[in-house]
Amino acid sequence: MIRHLVINLDGLLVSSFVIDVALSLFVTFLLRFVLQFFGLWKFFWNPPLAQLGIAICLLGFFTVFL
Repeated sequence: MIRHLVINLDGLLVSSFVIDVALSLFVTFLLRFVLQFFGLWKFFWNPPLAQLGIAICLLGFFTVFL
């Protein structure tokens, strides 16, 4: 099912993809602090690359399922 959703914010039309990007960045930001709190970044060879991969996976998940 293809979704063509445009959200109207007081006259500003915002694509649903922009909302998906913002949501994926927010969840990635929260996940970064959780991984840092538990000390799990030591298991990643390149943490910024892992963060980018997590953000891209979350973006795909939110785009398909929301």
